[in-house]
Amino acid sequence: MPVGRDPERWRRVVTPVDQDNAAWLSAVVDEYGWPGRGLVGRDGAHAAWLLLQHAPHDLQQRCLPLLREAVAAGEAEAAELAYLEDRVRCHEGMPQRYGTQYLRLPDGEVRIYEVEDPEGLDERRAAVGLEPHAAYDARIRAMR
Repeated sequence: MPVGRDPERWRRVVTPVDQDNAAWLSAVVDEYGWPGRGLVGRDGAHAAWLLLQHAPHDLQQRCLPLLREAVAAGEAEAAELAYLEDRVRCHEGMPQRYGTQYLRLPDGEVRIYEVEDPEGLDERRAAVGLEPHAAYDARIRAMR
């Protein structure tokens, strides 16, 4: 069984790695601010965002304004900011804006978290460089 489908194995294998990565990223942010392209290159900036996506909520909240500033300065991708914003909003019980966050149910099915203004979803997604939601939704649902 893949590690992502086995909650106990996930806790044993992935959680400690995520915790170590979050501690490292937190230290980097403390010393340098958000590690944007100018500091770590395009791949490094993307890697920092990936680590943040799996970090505890408090670090995500702390970095959200830093990532906003990095996007405004051309140091990070707007699409990455959209994913982080959705993740933080969902964790806080608020509707997401970009439709990036889903919940995997015990039976393997997925359910999208609530979306703010569903009629404007594809317009918001396009504005940050994300594909139409129908295409994204089909990819998410195909990952079983």
